[in-house]
Amino acid sequence: MLKGIPNLISPELLKILMEMGHGDEIVLADGNFPSASHARRLVRADGHGVPELLKAIVQLMPLDSYVEKPAALMQVMPGDRTETPIWKVYGDILKESGAPAEPFEEIERFAFYERAKQAYAIVATGEGALYANLILKKGVLPT
Repeated sequence: MLKGIPNLISPELLKILMEMGHGDEIVLADGNFPSASHARRLVRADGHGVPELLKAIVQLMPLDSYVEKPAALMQVMPGDRTETPIWKVYGDILKESGAPAEPFEEIERFAFYERAKQAYAIVATGEGALYANLILKKGVLPT
C-alpha cells in the first residue's frame, strides 16, 4: 500500500498512468465495450464502475489543458432512445477536478472504436450503463 493512492488503482493501472505522456489517451470502457480486441494495453477492472475509477484517476492524472475538450464520449447511435445520465456524473467529477466547464466532445460510435485502438491503454470495467465509455487525454503537471 502507498499513501495517497486510491485503493482501487491497481499496480498495473498505476504503472500505465505513470508511463503515459502528455497527449496520450486512456479509455475507461463499459462492460459492453470490445476492450480486449481493441486494446494495445489492457487493464482489467471488472469489479468497478467508470465513475469510481474516473474519480480515482483524476486525483493522479492531470487532463490536457492545451486542448478545448480533454475528454470524449461515445455518441448515442441515431434512433437509439437510450438516456445517458452517467455523462452528468462524469461532468461533475471532472468539474471537481478542475476540468473546463464543457470538457466533452462526442464521437460517433465507430470513430470512437478507431480512436480507442490508438489509445495508450483501455481499462475494461464492469460498468453496466450504456454509452458509458470515456476517453481521457493526459496533460502536464504545472511547475
